[in-house]
Order: sequence, then structure tokens, then C-alpha cells
Amino acid sequence: MKQVTGKEFTKALERNGWRLLRINGSHHIYGKEGHRERISVPIHAGETLRPGLLAHFLKQSGLKESDL
Repeated sequence: MKQVTGKEFTKALERNGWRLLRINGSHHIYGKEGHRERISVPIHAGETLRPGLLAHFLKQSGLKESDL
């Protein structure tokens, strides 16, 4: 699985129609019209997202690894 930071993942979300709803501490919460899901992406000083969390986010958002 590709290694991406939280900031890189948020850019991929925004390119695919997700928008920033709010920021709670170091977590950016994204939503998309027509989706009930909310995605809370941790933004921690350049740390990469762990593979399991990234896989969960990809499944939740409907994105593919190639979209990153």
C-alpha cells in the first residue's frame, strides 16, 4: 500500500468532491453531498497514515489507491 500523509490524503479527497466541514484539533472532518459518512483525517506533522487506516478511508470515500 502506498504511504501518504494526512495532508496528501485530504488533497485527494478534495479533488474528488469531498469538502472540509470543520476542524477539531488536529483532525480535519470531511463530508460529501449524498454521502452520510464523515471522514476524520488526522493531520500530524508529516506522519504517514497507517495502512489499515488508509484502507478504511479509501473504502469509506470510494477512492482507489491510484487516485492518491
